[in-house]
Amino acid sequence: MPTTPAVSGLFLTPGAGSDRDHPSLVALEERLAPLPVERMDFPYRKAGKPFPDRAPILVGAVHDGVAAMATDRGIDPARLVLGGRSMGGRMCSLAVAGGLPAVGLVLVGYPLHPPKKPENLRVDHFGDLDVPCLFVSGDRDEFGSPAEFDAHLSVIPGPVTVVRLAG
Repeated sequence: MPTTPAVSGLFLTPGAGSDRDHPSLVALEERLAPLPVERMDFPYRKAGKPFPDRAPILVGAVHDGVAAMATDRGIDPARLVLGGRSMGGRMCSLAVAGGLPAVGLVLVGYPLHPPKKPENLRVDHFGDLDVPCLFVSGDRDEFGSPAEFDAHLSVIPGPVTVVRLAG
């Protein structure tokens, strides 16, 4: 059985409508102290734009942010856990599926599909997630029901943990 490398830090990204100071990201940082945590804003948010850039730009920003955190803090980037809320977590999962090294993923409110559009699934990359994945979602989440998650998480080759919260 393979062993998981030690975690050196956590890199977090926000959802589309929020920023690095979203209460859930701040709470994660506070509760994980003294583990180094970096909360990143995407470039569109820094530029004051109301809507996100396309996925390739956002995934590139994840790569850049991870590299900057590793350099600034003297951390091996392959020993970071990546993740975030909603769109931010999705971009981290796309980056890892595309080859960005990570120890694991923390995906809070992962947007399995857009609200009321269950036919537009965002799971094509799940088969390439070979790291431990923690999914945290509400049992009434409009971005994916518990049954929808159960139907799609089994294709992830890495270990998967699901935490369902009321609401």
